[in-house]
Amino acid sequence: MPVLQPAIAHIRAVSETVWAEHDLEAHLEAVSALASEFASRFGSGDWARVAGLWHDLGKYRPAFQRYIRTVSGSQTDAHIETTPGRVDHSTAGALHAIERFGTDPRGRILAYLIAGHHAGLPDWHSDETGGAALTARLAAQNRHLFEEVRAQSLPSGLLDVRLPATPPLGGRAGFALWVRMLFSCLVDADFLDTEAFMSSERAAARRGFPEIGRLRDQLEAHMQVLEATAPPTSVNRVRADVLQRCRARAADAPGVFSLTVPTGGGKTLASLAFALHHAALHGKRRIVYAIPYTSIIEQTADVFREIFGDDAIVEHHSAAEVDESREDHRTRLACENWDAPIVVTTNVQLFESLFSARTSRTRKLHSIVDGVVILDETQLLPPDFLQPLLDAINGLARHYGVTFVLSTATQPALASTRWFGGGIRGLDGVRELIEAPAVLYAQLRRVDVNMPEDLTKRVSWPEIANALGRHESVLCIVNSRRECRELHRLMPAGTIHLSALMCGQHRAEVIARLKQMLRRGEPVRVVSTQLVEAGVDVDFPVVYRALAGLDAIAQAAGRCNREGRLSRGQMVVFVPPAPSPAGILRKAEQTAVGILAGGGVDPLSHDAFPRYFAGLYARIEPDKHGIVDLLTAGAGEAEVAFRTASSRFRLIDDREQQPVFVRYGEGGRWLDVLRATGPERWLMRKLQRYCVSIRSQELHALLRSGDVTELSPGIFAQTSGALYDSAVGLLTSMPDPPAGSLVL
Repeated sequence: MPVLQPAIAHIRAVSETVWAEHDLEAHLEAVSALASEFASRFGSGDWARVAGLWHDLGKYRPAFQRYIRTVSGSQTDAHIETTPGRVDHSTAGALHAIERFGTDPRGRILAYLIAGHHAGLPDWHSDETGGAALTARLAAQNRHLFEEVRAQSLPSGLLDVRLPATPPLGGRAGFALWVRMLFSCLVDADFLDTEAFMSSERAAARRGFPEIGRLRDQLEAHMQVLEATAPPTSVNRVRADVLQRCRARAADAPGVFSLTVPTGGGKTLASLAFALHHAALHGKRRIVYAIPYTSIIEQTADVFREIFGDDAIVEHHSAAEVDESREDHRTRLACENWDAPIVVTTNVQLFESLFSARTSRTRKLHSIVDGVVILDETQLLPPDFLQPLLDAINGLARHYGVTFVLSTATQPALASTRWFGGGIRGLDGVRELIEAPAVLYAQLRRVDVNMPEDLTKRVSWPEIANALGRHESVLCIVNSRRECRELHRLMPAGTIHLSALMCGQHRAEVIARLKQMLRRGEPVRVVSTQLVEAGVDVDFPVVYRALAGLDAIAQAAGRCNREGRLSRGQMVVFVPPAPSPAGILRKAEQTAVGILAGGGVDPLSHDAFPRYFAGLYARIEPDKHGIVDLLTAGAGEAEVAFRTASSRFRLIDDREQQPVFVRYGEGGRWLDVLRATGPERWLMRKLQRYCVSIRSQELHALLRSGDVTELSPGIFAQTSGALYDSAVGLLTSMPDPPAGSLVL
């Protein structure tokens, strides 16, 4: 029986007795127009237009209209079908897409998008995660879901629209990325139009970001002040030269660039200068600055905020990701779509999003189109996923107008297959921004490295503590959180501890105090994990480093005599009581030992790194989890394992590690707001400063003890004041995360 018109898409409480209704036809047209606008940037607006028109066809079903008008009552998230008991409204449009295309497999493209717009992209066949396959959703027994829609008095022409005709981008190899890009356009358009109805205030807050040209000018003004006030040292002269070379190359055609500069050479601001000038000259819309460690993302974001202010920056990492199976309208509104002109994020967030099937993560993908992505510390790209990562970078550069900058002091030569075995496909057409980087390495050499004569002879932590105690100012970098806490316990009072068991705000405050002490020439001893090796600009006369990969040794050296104030800084490499954590860190250590054993190799030589990475990559499988095959084997027939690939592509396994928000500083106040209002986008951005990731089994123990509680679905927060220590951070009995998580 036809339902009363107009059909509605959403419902919102205006008061206790008054409800506002979101017209369904208006919602479909708005989502169609917005999704098409997004996808037109990569020439696929016709696909997104139709997907937007049909994504909520199932809401014309009488069952859905009865439910949202009556059964839902005050449940303003009644339209979200992933919540138990909700009415299926996404299968109908998928069935119609298959019917309109007939036997042409292109109908499956729209079916993937429409069927997955709440629950995520499905596999064509049944998947290993237990999710419903698209074939099951399209089975004959579900035909009634669309027939009920067809029986209604639908808007004229809604079902019989012009079908999309543009071909998929990238051929078989790029098909899955193209579908995920379309999915991103649809999901973000749906989120945004829903948000505009549910919360006009939140929608309005998304506007008003500064233009790229203005940000470029702000950076130039900042750099002029820095250059005018910097002491005329050899290091600062090199930094100024690097900056100028990056500016000069900004006019080059978009593509993939490398920026190979020794530690302390000013890569962060030089790469940003290239990105902003390049974006302004070539019409790029956004800068994404991706960092390997969650633990230092806040520091880079703070540097950028000092230059540009808060309004231009989004700082986004993996904390408080939405679980689609527990989604409600508030968690939808809290999701990020990277709408700011500068996004500071992690490798995990960027790359897992590129391979994700989840709506909350894929939503942001289309924002990368026509952007500039800076991959900081490129050598830390996870080797077990190297092939799919390189394929994604190539695809984004070729087909989506993305310029990449691979920025590091220890460039892993990803452009050349001669360093790889097994026929790995490297990056296409990589151009180095700095000519003759070896000359820079010679100019910036300001550290003597003392290697142990016997790389198999281990020393105890008390021995290391005694050695450190002989220096007034010294930095010691170890390989794990457990080792950091153990060594810190043996050190004299006043020694500073730095690890990722401290939340971002805590670390930022400690690092700021540490830098101030160094500037004043006060004695300071620090024990840190490797988080200090990237993005933390500290300058010690003496640095100790536990034996690790050659790249880690070079990064640690960058914290020694960084500003060149001494004729030579001193760095001591020691063999700790235990090897590096199992996994890639241990393989890196073993590779370094193989190169350094016997002496005669300078661990800071520019020429040593290609040999090192060749040895490291020979120890790994570049597509260990079979991601490429999952996404390409059936692409010709549009039979792709989206969800299975997503479940396997985990740079950090969230089944093993969970974020906990802590009551440090203002974190307690924001947690009280979260408890009262639920997750909102602005609030989750605030809370990212007060987050610590711990093992899942440790989280469960803390939940049982009552020290942690679940404030919202998947959002965990500290309750006990004794759980967080002002010196060393979160007090857990298992301080080391899984080794794979150390790519953060």
